[in-house]
Amino acid sequence: MTVIICLDNRNGMLFNRRRQSRDRTVVQDILKECRNRSLWVNEFSAALFTGQDRSVKISERPFEKVQKDDFCFIENLQLKPYEKIMEKIIVYRWNRNYPVDVYLDIDLRNGWQLLSQTEFAGYSHEKITKEVYVK
Repeated sequence: MTVIICLDNRNGMLFNRRRQSRDRTVVQDILKECRNRSLWVNEFSAALFTGQDRSVKISERPFEKVQKDDFCFIENLQLKPYEKIMEKIIVYRWNRNYPVDVYLDIDLRNGWQLLSQTEFAGYSHEKITKEVYVK
């Protein structure tokens, strides 16, 4: 399974139960990355993908539904309980310091290898960095 997350410079995910930011170019890149394989999201993230692609599946417990070759986009769930079943993590970095009160709960420097890193211009961010990690 591949997990996809968006983080700020300090590995922040949320502030006051809201996403820190969003970018339509990131959403398009996520859908391109999934290449018509299932992309699991929960209700919190579903609005980002509404009407985008039939491969988007919604579940309040996406980690219980996801299959080995599927993708799971996570914004408001902790990942540590599922780290053992994750094979790849794709991080989209906003390259900014946003207010944050929920951080990524796994250490990408421990047990994960940075496979690739690319930068692209987003719609609302002049630079977004995409990092791909594997075990």
